[in-house]
Amino acid sequence: MNQEQINTGFDPSPENVASKDSKALHLPPEMMKPSINGGDQKKKEDVEDNEPERAMWGNQIEFLMSCIAASVGLGNVWRFPFVAYQNGGGAFLIPYVIVLILIGKPMYYLEGAIGQFSSRNSVTIWALSPAMKGTGYAQSLGCGYILSYYVAIIALCLYYLSMSFQSTLPWAVCQPEWKDCVPSDLTEDINLTENSTSSAELYFVKTVLQQSEGIEGGLGAPIWYLTLCLLASWVVIFLIVARGVKSSGKASYFLALFPYVVMIILLISTAILPGAGDGILFFITPKWEKLIELDVWYAAVTQVFFSLSVCTGAIIMFSSYNGFRQNVYRDAMIVTTLDTFTSLLSGFTIFGILGNLAYVLKKEVGEVVGTGGTGLAFISYPDAIAKTFQPQLFSVLFFLMMSVLGVGSAVALLSTINTVMMDAFPRIPTVVMSAICCSAGFLVGLVYVTPGGQFILEIVDYYGGTFLILFCAIAEIVGIFWIYGLENFCLDIEFMLGIKTSIYWRFCWGIITPVMMIVVFIYALISYEALVFGGYYTYPTAGYVSGYLMLLVGIAFVPLVMILVMYKNRTGNFWETFKQSFRSKPLWGPRSTATRHEWKLYKQEAIAEREKLNTTWLTHIWLSLSNNYQHRI
Repeated sequence: MNQEQINTGFDPSPENVASKDSKALHLPPEMMKPSINGGDQKKKEDVEDNEPERAMWGNQIEFLMSCIAASVGLGNVWRFPFVAYQNGGGAFLIPYVIVLILIGKPMYYLEGAIGQFSSRNSVTIWALSPAMKGTGYAQSLGCGYILSYYVAIIALCLYYLSMSFQSTLPWAVCQPEWKDCVPSDLTEDINLTENSTSSAELYFVKTVLQQSEGIEGGLGAPIWYLTLCLLASWVVIFLIVARGVKSSGKASYFLALFPYVVMIILLISTAILPGAGDGILFFITPKWEKLIELDVWYAAVTQVFFSLSVCTGAIIMFSSYNGFRQNVYRDAMIVTTLDTFTSLLSGFTIFGILGNLAYVLKKEVGEVVGTGGTGLAFISYPDAIAKTFQPQLFSVLFFLMMSVLGVGSAVALLSTINTVMMDAFPRIPTVVMSAICCSAGFLVGLVYVTPGGQFILEIVDYYGGTFLILFCAIAEIVGIFWIYGLENFCLDIEFMLGIKTSIYWRFCWGIITPVMMIVVFIYALISYEALVFGGYYTYPTAGYVSGYLMLLVGIAFVPLVMILVMYKNRTGNFWETFKQSFRSKPLWGPRSTATRHEWKLYKQEAIAEREKLNTTWLTHIWLSLSNNYQHRI
């Protein structure tokens, strides 16, 4: 075994050549141009005889629209404006953009490229390093956690949408049994006391949710009208995903573009309202002293990370249906930039409305801001809408936009799980698998439409959504760049797209992004505080135990699968077993048999050239990061 084999643990024989870091070589001219229409590739790509044919997008635009619909979701509307306001206003854009460049874009490009290169889902891509396959299972579980409550939020949006067609908005007026209630449609002669509560808040808590005081006495039975809205949400999602990408691709045009139409209409309508300008200025006015606080940078990381929907498996899944030569680099740059633009657009719209509310109430904008999340969508914004000159119109547009945004992201999450299941059970028709997944999702979602459902939603989101996905991100980037190999991955991209990977991407993938993610995760653990619902309710011990179990079950997939794979590959020598378990499978690579053969020959040539250098381990790392292998050979 030569020095190179000792350093990497890889055997550069033809059957294992896919598992060896290698330098970037020149491609033949016919390989240099990415496909303009990814759909054309399906006519050219032959696969193994025993593999079922994999569906593909009708054209490249369908993939782009699906990614936009997935990444631009509810978080852009109800989370970003308030995260920005709480963390320095306009000054927050500085850490936000920095984190977007150093974490958001690299992670999105990584997932788009790896999915397109392999035509595999978020679980089976780990043929590149089988011992890390638990990462894929953990991502799928986290995706299921998020999807379970995400559709319940869509159900609330549908309920409010249906109520918006009444001559008087039901949350604009008080009911006789509500004490200290202030009608949300009042614009003058408003008498507020210390215990005053808006009718919009009371309507949401007492009428819509019928929220209980806690979960000690149980969750209660599902509320019938929310159950119907939940069922309607799942039916809509099922109709979109019933035929896989063939149906979801067509729906993506509406899911991606319609929210922008509504958002622009709302922004224009909002901008002409008195006080709207003050609200927008309040949103973008920088508080520079916030930049030195670690919490602000942590907030920027989490906002960018979860806004783009990376590390849930959705981007890998969508790109796996691309043609092999499609320009996924361009698509990744478009989506990540558009996502940021959407967050700013929604911030202007939301704070414009709140500025008008402050003007009407003769208060400062900061006094009417309230909180983000469901508090914004179903309390603060409806309260502001009730005071506008056309409350029904504003309400219909807002909740229709929220519903479509939610469906777009839910389709991506469900399609991720659907794809994993269909690849595992290829003989089951897509429509049957979709029906099974949607039925299961509906049954689980009934938990969230009970009087105690919002308490459970917070637990699942906090432990199953935030912490678990953050852990999966670290495992994913370590598995691909520190185990499979940075130079290896960059060579795969050059073979696929015909473009060289710059120093920016290499340093982000190899050092900056994983280190930042690890620091953020450690900071989150150190600064951890027990979850408190609504700032007042402390969960019983069983609630916190359930949250930790959700998190630990997901995390446990990674070490358990490692142990299982090492046991299956045991050789009697620990080091040999270790190398064999983390080495790529022989079938790893492009799905097409012919393309995979070309790729293996391409990498075999690269390895042969690199072996002539006889580099040390540290030199290899530096040459990989600095993109200098091509200059040394």
